[in-house]
Amino acid sequence: MKTKTPLNLKKQLKLSVPAQETNITSFLTASGTFHDGGLLLNQKGLRLISEEKEVRPSDSKELNVEFSLEDLETIKVIGKGSGGVVQLVRHKWVGKLFALKVIQMNIQEEIRKQIVQELKINQAAQCPHVVVCHHSFYRNGAISLVLEYMDRGSLADVIRQVKTILEPYLAVVCKQVLQGLVYLHNERHVIHRDIKPSNLLVNHKGEVKITDFGVSASLASSMGQRDTFVGTYNYMSPERIKGGTYDYSSDIWSLGMVILECAIGRFPYMQSEDEQSWPSFYELLEAIVGSPPPTAPSDQFSPEFCSFVSACIQKDPQHRSSSLDLLSHPFIKKFEDKDIDLEILVGSLESPVNFPR
Repeated sequence: MKTKTPLNLKKQLKLSVPAQETNITSFLTASGTFHDGGLLLNQKGLRLISEEKEVRPSDSKELNVEFSLEDLETIKVIGKGSGGVVQLVRHKWVGKLFALKVIQMNIQEEIRKQIVQELKINQAAQCPHVVVCHHSFYRNGAISLVLEYMDRGSLADVIRQVKTILEPYLAVVCKQVLQGLVYLHNERHVIHRDIKPSNLLVNHKGEVKITDFGVSASLASSMGQRDTFVGTYNYMSPERIKGGTYDYSSDIWSLGMVILECAIGRFPYMQSEDEQSWPSFYELLEAIVGSPPPTAPSDQFSPEFCSFVSACIQKDPQHRSSSLDLLSHPFIKKFEDKDIDLEILVGSLESPVNFPR
């Protein structure tokens, strides 16, 4: 049975026709280097060139391992990110594990821009709550990113094992994600645009880091706004689904949805854990745009947590708190002096590498 698009939502959605594919040879130099603006990438690595100076990002990373793709051996495929497959790989000589993201580049113009943006953000990132990109390479029509390996997978993997996360641990998760968003929003002037459980990674030390910037957008000014329809619609803010302009606050809506899902153990727009209760695509979009936003049940959670969720999940983006303001929210402050160790929660979990795929 086909689901019809509600008439009022049809008028609100603005869907663009994908641009034609751009041949990768348009961006190759005679020596086979991928050249896009100030970004130069080949089998030896990446260079960023600006008017001020030339940056060799690999020199600024803490990892003292120089290598080529031939030095990496594949262990298994561990997932798919925006535009590419992610493999768990091991350095043959030092034994260190990495996540290798391989992206084919003969693609649509908009996606190519997103991938170049991902390269720039990853290479420039100097924040403990953003996944580190150690090296990147271009060869034979594909870009390879050598990323920090987060050995407990994502929040989606954590929820799969523990079902729900208690408030003290959620406060620790929130604080780390917010610190990453403050860095992206205030220092890098970037909207992530795809904050969701599978893009928030965790390691055995209890560190939480933001990843997958393939759909992120850089803003030329601190007051800039975007009007493109990119990301995972489940966690999209109402203004994005309606096709309107949006800013950093769209990431805050998504974070609120993620945290509420971690608390109640199901996607907030599902009525129960039964998969049959999942709304259809257009039912979900209609609910996000037209229905009151989800809230944390006040009989199950503290007033501070309910207030935090409401500060994120506001239909009007101007009513949402900023990432910087949320770091001072009573829910975050409530547990700061309690010495809550997220390592206790994630340390006992099975690595998602062992999950059947």
